[in-house]
Amino acid sequence: MLEKEFHVTALGELLIDMTPYGTSDQGNSLLEANPGGAPCNVLAMVSKLGGKTAFIGKVGKDAFGDLLEETLLSQNINTEGLVKDPRYCTTLAFVHLDSKGERSFSFYRKPGADMMLEQQEINQSLIKKAKIFHFGTLSMTNEPVLSATKFAIDLAMESGCIISFDPNIRPLLWDSLENAKAQMEYGFSKCHVLKVSEEEIQLATGINDAGKAVQVLCNKFPNIKLVLVTAGEKGSFFYHNNVQGFVEPFLHDETIDTTGAGDAFMGSCLYEIAKCGLSSLNEEKLYHILRFANAAASLVITKKGALKAMPNRDTVEDFIKKYEN
Repeated sequence: MLEKEFHVTALGELLIDMTPYGTSDQGNSLLEANPGGAPCNVLAMVSKLGGKTAFIGKVGKDAFGDLLEETLLSQNINTEGLVKDPRYCTTLAFVHLDSKGERSFSFYRKPGADMMLEQQEINQSLIKKAKIFHFGTLSMTNEPVLSATKFAIDLAMESGCIISFDPNIRPLLWDSLENAKAQMEYGFSKCHVLKVSEEEIQLATGINDAGKAVQVLCNKFPNIKLVLVTAGEKGSFFYHNNVQGFVEPFLHDETIDTTGAGDAFMGSCLYEIAKCGLSSLNEEKLYHILRFANAAASLVITKKGALKAMPNRDTVEDFIKKYEN
């Protein structure tokens, strides 16, 4: 088995979030091209905390693809697994923000380059050398990236990686919610660490009570060792070894854009899991991990965009101290 060089390797979408940026002198809406995509947002947070990361995915051989490659390099994310394909355009996500900074999306992705990653294009060594392999469902909406993702998951399992899964459901990208649920279940059947929102776990199980839904999932999929549930301004909770713990949020009135909050949370958790492993986790350690993760998420929503908005450790710790005082 190869030496585990990377804390986290992630596979999935890398795209441009076109985020509202006011209006022009003529009254036209202005948009800012923010690098994004949940898997890379997670990697950016891990890198900010000092972890080594690598990304596997596809962008277009175009100006946006060049921007994304430069951004990954600036965030110390390994790009050996990034494919730039001249046949397809880099995927664009248009972010719509309400008065509270809550976002919704529309996508230019029929197809987008991220959908067209093929199995033979996967840099296998980046998976074999990772402690954690992370993925979501946006790389499971269509072929050929669906088959590529499943191949990568199987390789990660063979390589002894901890498998991490965040469904990150975007209903507009699915031909049906039933298909989305089916791919969620596939992810549940493979992962050791699962991060879900309250809405996603309700969709997956049909159960309104998130705590009961988690227990149902863990009984059905015993490979899941740790569940992390995010509930926005209500905080987060974990479920591990039949122990459930709640962690309060860091509330403030400076929310600008909630894009990337869950990814900052997940990246913070994965970095700690990569360092200590799953077997050493206990209730006290998980409480402190999630408290830091909640704070990181709370900081990200004070900025527009996601990938470049991830805070470093000192910033998060200073924020916690000021909040507590």
